[in-house]
Amino acid sequence: MDLDLSMPGLLWGTSPERLEPPSSPHAWRRAAYRRQLAATRVALGAWRERDDDGFRAALLAVRGPLAREGLRGAPLIEVLAASAEAARRSLGLEVYDTQLLAALIMLDRRLAEMATGEGKTLAAALAASVGALAGLPVHVLTANDYLVARDAQALEPFYAALGLKVACVTGGMGEAERRQAYSAPVCYVTARELVFDYLRDGQRRGFAKNDLQRRVAALEGEGRQARPTLLRGLGMAVLDEADSLLVDEAMMPLILSRAVSDSGARAFLWQAWTLASSLRAGVDFHVDAPARRVELSPAGRRQLGDRASGLGGRWRSPRLREETVTLALLAAQVYRRDEHYVVRDGRVDIVDEHTGRRAPGRIWSRGLHGLIELKEGCRPSPDTETLARITYQRFFPRYLRLCGMSGTLAEARGELRRVYGLDMVRVPTRLPLRRGRGPVRLYVSRHALWQAVGRRVAALRAAGRPVLVGTGSVSESAALSCHLAAAGIPHAVLNASLDADEAERVARAGEAGQITVATNMAGRGTDIPLGPGVAAAGGLHVLCCQFNRSRRIDRQLEGRGARQGDPGSTETWLSADMPALAGKTWVRALVGGGCQDADGRLQLPGAALKLMLELNQWASGRADRRIRQALLQTETEWERGLSFGGPGE
Repeated sequence: MDLDLSMPGLLWGTSPERLEPPSSPHAWRRAAYRRQLAATRVALGAWRERDDDGFRAALLAVRGPLAREGLRGAPLIEVLAASAEAARRSLGLEVYDTQLLAALIMLDRRLAEMATGEGKTLAAALAASVGALAGLPVHVLTANDYLVARDAQALEPFYAALGLKVACVTGGMGEAERRQAYSAPVCYVTARELVFDYLRDGQRRGFAKNDLQRRVAALEGEGRQARPTLLRGLGMAVLDEADSLLVDEAMMPLILSRAVSDSGARAFLWQAWTLASSLRAGVDFHVDAPARRVELSPAGRRQLGDRASGLGGRWRSPRLREETVTLALLAAQVYRRDEHYVVRDGRVDIVDEHTGRRAPGRIWSRGLHGLIELKEGCRPSPDTETLARITYQRFFPRYLRLCGMSGTLAEARGELRRVYGLDMVRVPTRLPLRRGRGPVRLYVSRHALWQAVGRRVAALRAAGRPVLVGTGSVSESAALSCHLAAAGIPHAVLNASLDADEAERVARAGEAGQITVATNMAGRGTDIPLGPGVAAAGGLHVLCCQFNRSRRIDRQLEGRGARQGDPGSTETWLSADMPALAGKTWVRALVGGGCQDADGRLQLPGAALKLMLELNQWASGRADRRIRQALLQTETEWERGLSFGGPGE
C-alpha cells in the first residue's frame, strides 16, 4: 500500500498529513525517467486515437489501478499520457518532452530544475492532475493572488477534460468560499494563504493535532461544537519557485494573531524610541548594517539603565529594555525607507527582499514594526496577541507528497535534500540556450555606475534592443531613473512604489529600444515577450546592478532574457559603495589603490572580480544556511517538548 496516497477518509482520517520527518531521497533515476518518458510517448499515441467517449471511458478505467497501486508503474504512465492528450484537446497545447519529464520528476517526489520559459505552468498542471486523479487533495502553490486566479481560470478546461474541478483561494475570500475551494480536487493558492488557513484549522481543532485525537475528543464530548476545518489534509503540494519558499523564505514566521487593546505596549515603544534617540553611535552602540545588527556598548547599557530607572514597570527588566531599545536603534539606523519598506496610504508595507514586492499584511515582530511606524509618523497598527505560528520549513515537510520546480535549484541542492528529503533533477532545455555573457564590472561609486549605465543603455537602445536594468532597492531604481531622465533617455520604472500597472510595463519591456529599470520584481515569474525585430537585433539585454546574497537571485534576473531559444545577453555592473560591498576588505583595497579609469571603473580582470563576488555569495549562503539550520533545530526541539503527540504550532 502506498502510504503517500493517504487520501481523506475512514482509513487515514479527515485531514491526513505527515507527522514524522521526511526520509532521505533515493539515488538518481535519470535512466528510469528516460524509459518512463518513452513509455508515455507510446501511450500518448493510443490516447490520441480515442474519441471523446472512448477517452472518458478509458480514463475512468485506469483511475482505479492508479489509486490502488500509487503513482508508479503502468497506471502512472497511462494517466500522465491522458493528461497530456487532455491538454492538447482542451488548450490546443502540444506537451513537450521537457514538460513530461518535469511532471515525472515531480510525481516521483522530487524537484525539477526547469529553465525559465520552458512551460512550468503546464508541467505543474500535469503533475497536479495525475495526483488528483489518484484521489489526493492537491495544492498548487504560486507566487501571488494574480497568478493563482489566472492559472486556475486558464487551466479550467484542461482539468474539466479530465473530469476534475479546479478552484483557487485568494485574499479576501470568506470562510465558506475557502472551504468550498479546498474541497476541489485541485486548488491553486499562495503559500501564505494556505499556511494561515492551516493555522486557523489548528485553532478550530483545539488541542487535537491529529485525527485520532479529534475522535477521542468527540467521544469525550469535547469536539462536538468544533467547526469543520477548511483543508482536507496535506496530501500533495506542487510548488512553483520551490527554492523561494523552501530556502529564501524558510525562516519567515507566519503568525496567526488577533487584535487586542494594549495602550501600555504603545507607550513602552514610544519611550524606547525616545531613549534610543539619546544614545550616541560609536559610543553607546555599534551598528553592523549588512548584518542588520545593533549592539549596545557597556557605556550604553549603563546610560540606558540610568535613564530608565525612573520609569518603572517594564523598564525594570534589563533584558527587556535593552532588547526593545536595540530594536528602536535598528529601526532608526538600519531599516531604510524605499529599501526595506515603503510607506503607502499612511501605512508601512514591508518590501520582500527576495521578490522586491510589497507584502501588505506582513509585519515585523517583537515591536519592530511599531517602532518603524513611529519613525515614519504613521498611524500605529493594532496591538496583537499571537494565537499560532509556524515557518515554511516546518510546514511543508508535513505534506505526504511534496514536489516542485524552479529555474534555480542547484545552489541549494544540499539543503533541500537535508531538510526536506527532496532531491533535484535538472531538466534540459528544449532548445539550445543563446545567452551571451559580458564581463563583470566594478565602479568606484554609484554615481560613476549610473553614468556608465546611462551610456550603455543609450547605445543598446540605438541598436534597437530592449534593456532590463535590475537594481537592489526602490531608492536605487529611483536614483538611476533620475540619471537616465537627466540624460534624456526614455524609460519605465518598476518597483514596490510603482507597481500599479506592472503587467503593462512588463508587456512593453521586450519592445525595441524599451528601457526598464526594475527591482527584483522583474525576477521570478516574469515573462517578457520580445517585440517585432528584437530577436534579429540580439534580443533582450539584462544589466544586473545589484549584489545579491545568493547567486540564485542573480540567475533569476538573468533568466528574463534568452528564453525558449531566443537570443539575449547579460552583464553585471556594480559599485564599491553598495552596502553589501562597502565593508569588504578587498573592495576597500581596490578603491584605496586608485586603480580606476577615467569613467570610475576599477581595473580588475572580470574573471577575478567574478570569483571574488561568488566567494562572497558562497560565504553569505553558508551563513544563511547555518541560521536556518539552527532555527529548524530549535523549532524541532520545541515541538518534541509538546505533550500528547502531534506537531504543534
